[in-house]
Amino acid sequence: MDEQLRVGLVGAGPWATSVHAPGIADHPGTRLAAVWARREEAAAELAEVHGATAVRTPEELLDAVDAVAFAVPPEVQAGIAVAAAERGRHLILEKPIAASVEDAERLADAVRANGVASLVVLTKRYAPETREQLEQLDRVGGWVGGSARWLNGGLLSGPYSKSPWRHERGPLDDVGPHAFDLLDAALGTITDVVAADRSEHDVWQVVFRHEGGATSVATMTMSLPLNPGIAEVVVYGEHGHRVLADRGTTAQQAFTNLLDDFVAMVDSGTTEHPLDVRRGLHLQRVIDLARRKCEG
Repeated sequence: MDEQLRVGLVGAGPWATSVHAPGIADHPGTRLAAVWARREEAAAELAEVHGATAVRTPEELLDAVDAVAFAVPPEVQAGIAVAAAERGRHLILEKPIAASVEDAERLADAVRANGVASLVVLTKRYAPETREQLEQLDRVGGWVGGSARWLNGGLLSGPYSKSPWRHERGPLDDVGPHAFDLLDAALGTITDVVAADRSEHDVWQVVFRHEGGATSVATMTMSLPLNPGIAEVVVYGEHGHRVLADRGTTAQQAFTNLLDDFVAMVDSGTTEHPLDVRRGLHLQRVIDLARRKCEG
């Protein structure tokens, strides 16, 4: 781009501080222009570190930017993101993109109606090794099933352990989008939740049916003292089995790759991407179906 994209950041918590703000500030195609958070002192501190302006309201932020990145709970993100899209601001969205399917649909409609670019921060999908391995799986074909294990102690200790929305909504909404997205990408579109269960130890088991006939299961918890945690996806079929290997791409590096795609989309006028708001809406529907299956 001839000029850097002015990006506003909504949120000033641990994820915003460690990934979003430095990533946006350091990328050659973007400039961190403004920060808003419900805690004004946190917004001011983060903005000062990166040469941005702390603003008092989301509306003030929208006046000062070309795009908005979010690092806030889903119920906060959805409303501001709709307003941003209606103002023609491009969007970098956290997962899940909303707190309900209805809110996610409104957001997707606003993005489409206003012709803005959008990307969802499904971190592992921006790692080069993940892209390469998914392409290989697609070329080989013949996969009939798989599994994902996302097991950690994120709700017990660490930077996100005091997050109210994570405690309220649990691993289904927090790590679920990552697991479901990778299973979907590897085995075909998830078309149904066959079964879902949440144990007394807050371990979720969700069984999926995929387009083309494959089945898979996701096992998730954020309440076990595992260090390091486990984040693993396996598929199997007529050509044996494959593990989606992690080659060490950090969240910060993945976010930089996301910004590469995002800047290119805005520069070219492209509004479609495999990980745009439509992906977020699909995953929101999967989350909703799994929760209803468990409760019903």
